[in-house]
Amino acid sequence: MSEKEKIDALLEELATLPAISNENARKLEDKFRLEFNFNSNHIEGNTLTYGETKLLLIFDKTDGPHEMREFEEMKAHDVAYRWIKELAEDKAYRLIERDIKQLNEIILVRPFWKDALTPDGQATRRQILVGEYKKHPNSVQLQNGEMFHYASPADTPIEMHALMDWFHAETEKNELSPVELAAIFHYKFVSIHPFDDGNGRISRLLMNYVLLKHDLPPVIIKSADKKNYLNALNQADAGNLGAFVKYIAQQLIWSLEIKIKATKGASIEEEDDIDKQVALFKKEQLSIAKQIAADNPEKIAKVYYNTVRNVLIELSERTQIFNELFESNTESYYLELKSRSLDVRRITFSSIKHMEAVQDFAETEEKVSILWKKELVSSLNRLISNIIIEIRVNFNQDIFIIELKEPEITFQFSYNKVFSDDNTKEIVNKIYKGIFNLIQANTKK
Repeated sequence: MSEKEKIDALLEELATLPAISNENARKLEDKFRLEFNFNSNHIEGNTLTYGETKLLLIFDKTDGPHEMREFEEMKAHDVAYRWIKELAEDKAYRLIERDIKQLNEIILVRPFWKDALTPDGQATRRQILVGEYKKHPNSVQLQNGEMFHYASPADTPIEMHALMDWFHAETEKNELSPVELAAIFHYKFVSIHPFDDGNGRISRLLMNYVLLKHDLPPVIIKSADKKNYLNALNQADAGNLGAFVKYIAQQLIWSLEIKIKATKGASIEEEDDIDKQVALFKKEQLSIAKQIAADNPEKIAKVYYNTVRNVLIELSERTQIFNELFESNTESYYLELKSRSLDVRRITFSSIKHMEAVQDFAETEEKVSILWKKELVSSLNRLISNIIIEIRVNFNQDIFIIELKEPEITFQFSYNKVFSDDNTKEIVNKIYKGIFNLIQANTKK
């Protein structure tokens, strides 16, 4: 039986079944959503596991030693997937080039720098702009050492316009089957490679837009099958486009079989799903065990050096601007250690940059906090009262807290929180604004 005959038979079977229940429809959608987001990103090098993807997309929690960009791109890809589903549900909607650029904006989040190759195969670095067609050639080096050249930057707008004309013409002619149209659209797009980054993910999103628009389930290219996927693309490059259509049809068969199981109320759990669930359960339990371990020295030291230290250094530097308004200013940094008997020891440091004893105190069984205190005394114009700024960081069992005493501004984070530069900037800006408000409030009119 050919792939086309198999697909037709599955569609006929599906048409004879009663409507899927709401509960099973939700489970099916969750499975397709997780499988597509995880695999499409994993193919491109994202290192989140299936369990970490589920934590992120279903429970909005982060876990694992990953760069913030990987979490952001996974969530952004999910937004793109849900958006193409919405577009596909509107049967009268006509896809335009602007939509494809919008997909690129969504999945790449923001501009960034990336390693690249020049047309002659030399290593370079290039800024990746989002939502814009490429400004530089994005050739790739094949395993045999040969360079494969996509459309040039100058030709890309012309090629993309021609691609959309082809897509709409074929849609109106209705001669190609949905799987043929989806697969060829995918291949033609990726052959142009119109963007500096994100082309593979967008090609798979566009392919599934076509399938969803024809009321078919999405195709999931499994990252474990990446070798066969690329081989099918290579065969299309060599002129055998039918090989790629056949490959996509085989993946659609899997999706239809899963949909039929869900419609019948049968389990859609695959053999590897239980492994994914076990891995997720193990990670959750280990995470909980880490959190309840009293005064874990590694987590305190890690969050101090990666986050707290940067926040306090930047605040110290930014508040220097107020020093000229006063006759004197002093900054003090204290390490406060509270033993189980509630006795408090305070260690003084000349600056936050010298507070390297974190690694030492974190090894004790004491409760730990950091206090930064800045005193501004006797304003030059006598219109501003003496100011005392106090910022305290408390390291508790499950969370750490950064707080400005007056006006009261508090941030509370899990030790598993992964901080980006933007997160740090947000904390600093809010506290800095609070300090400015304190000075204004203590100024005579």
